[in-house]
Amino acid sequence: MDHETERSAGGVGLPPSITVAVRLVVNGKPHDLALDPRVTLLDALRTHLGVTGPKMGCDAGACGACTVLVDGRRVNSCLMLAVAADGKSVVTVEGLAAGDDLNPLQEAFIRHDAFQCGYCTPGQLCSATALLREGVATTPEEIRLWMSGNLCRCGAYPNIVAAIAEVAAEGVH
Repeated sequence: MDHETERSAGGVGLPPSITVAVRLVVNGKPHDLALDPRVTLLDALRTHLGVTGPKMGCDAGACGACTVLVDGRRVNSCLMLAVAADGKSVVTVEGLAAGDDLNPLQEAFIRHDAFQCGYCTPGQLCSATALLREGVATTPEEIRLWMSGNLCRCGAYPNIVAAIAEVAAEGVH
């Protein structure tokens, strides 16, 4: 029984399946997708493209584990619909390194032991990358303020701030 037939018969059915064409350029590689317009960017990345760096944490934009860069700006991918990113460049933690060469933030995170459990690390690295480009954080206090949307629950937060401060002091963006 199709949806209209079911509705006219008094039944409750699911809405008809609708897809929209979405083009995402993820870590430099274009992807053409046909997605339900309700699909979040996080689900498009993880479920449809197999990009596992961005994590599902709180699903409410409070923890930052899903942070990615969209046209260079950090966004919580669990709160953004994939259709809103149509035609845009999306960078995940997988796109921060240049091949086997880690970027300076990734190296600093290793030096400072800034990822104890690692769950929030992809979002922390994406957010910190944008933070450095924005040039708004030059002190540990400013880094804490501008990274406040990314939570670390395992206690590595002081090490994360130290890693970002080190790279900020080097002037690397």
